[in-house]
Amino acid sequence: MDDAPRHHDDVPHPSQRRRGNGFLRAKLRHAVLTRVADTLTLGVLGRRHHAQPIVARTVEVRSAAWPREYDGLRIAHVTDFHLGHLMPAARAIDAVERVAALRPDILACTGDVVDLELDGAGALLRAMAAVEARWGHYLVLGNHDHLDDGRALAALAGRSGMQVLHGRVVETGHARSPLRVGGVDWGRTVGAQSAAVDALPEVPHLLLAHNPKAFRAAAARGVPLTLSGHTHGGQVALKGRPRANLSFAHRLSAGTYHQGPSALFVSVGAGAWFPMRVHCAPEVVLLTVRSG
Repeated sequence: MDDAPRHHDDVPHPSQRRRGNGFLRAKLRHAVLTRVADTLTLGVLGRRHHAQPIVARTVEVRSAAWPREYDGLRIAHVTDFHLGHLMPAARAIDAVERVAALRPDILACTGDVVDLELDGAGALLRAMAAVEARWGHYLVLGNHDHLDDGRALAALAGRSGMQVLHGRVVETGHARSPLRVGGVDWGRTVGAQSAAVDALPEVPHLLLAHNPKAFRAAAARGVPLTLSGHTHGGQVALKGRPRANLSFAHRLSAGTYHQGPSALFVSVGAGAWFPMRVHCAPEVVLLTVRSG
């Protein structure tokens, strides 16, 4: 019998967590870019960041490969909350509730639920699972979700009512013509993401992938729609030019892209990993998917 102490939501005690190799490096980066920067500005950066509202956007996406039976499907796409110092649980839950009010059919979270540590994530995961979405609530993990203990976070998400898609494809929607929803776990490179997409047991109609680098393989396999996050849209962009941003490592950084009949939507996310967003408002998105 395990007598080790447990924190709220029955997550492993910090001494028992399987922390990723990047955990200490991420903590140092957070200390420099967030806490030290906020101190040097006498708290101005932090106050401005928390005062900036999270926008609930509506976007229409078209895909020539999207099944006509699901024309008009409404997907609440949330991503990159980075729950922690820059994202209190109440702020994240309020954003979820606002996109929930737009009456989605599906809720899809493309990762980075937490920033550094998984403590307190249960309330946000339960809020996502509580959204009235008749065809399911789905989650893939992002790179930050693996920093503290990815397995523990996935287990907590499952207990909270989310379906964690780790290389799986599940069916939902109409029984006679089901909608296939798949998801791949975090991978840093195009090669890693391509291998994960190629390993899926069948081609989904809707693919969740934290890293938009999965889109190359998804389009090659004929996936109609891929949803991603990760880039934050660079957090700083030129006015009126969201793709001219600081996300230099990502060619696919914000908004909708097409390759043949396949489409990709990259959300700039609700959270942040440093306390500044310029011409790149934090967001949760209600996507209406159209075939054709």
